[in-house]
Amino acid sequence: MDPDAVAKAFVEHYYRTFDSNRAGLVGLYQEGSMLTFEGDKFLGPAAIAGKLGSLPFQQCQHTVITVDCQPSGPQGGMLVFVSGSIRTGPEDHPLKFSQVFHLLPTGGSFFVQNDMFRLNYG
Repeated sequence: MDPDAVAKAFVEHYYRTFDSNRAGLVGLYQEGSMLTFEGDKFLGPAAIAGKLGSLPFQQCQHTVITVDCQPSGPQGGMLVFVSGSIRTGPEDHPLKFSQVFHLLPTGGSFFVQNDMFRLNYG
């Protein structure tokens, strides 16, 4: 397993799903998963899906600029750091963001244990 290839495939899947069917992301999280979104914490798939579904825009487009990953712990997990931009409307200027995922293995795949998102202002 090449960690960089896994991270790249995960990131492509995550943002493609976010941009086209945000509710479809719920399957990537488990009961102990946590999202920190702009400093607010959400625990478990239902709370995370609720937050993502309540964002004040219906359509968006992510552009990923960088993806960095590292192996994490003896369980075979991975830390994935993403930077990029998000556009929430055709006339809107893109906003820069950073996001970190802590992925843990489960049944030949991975789930998101931790997810931290921040817009980068300035």
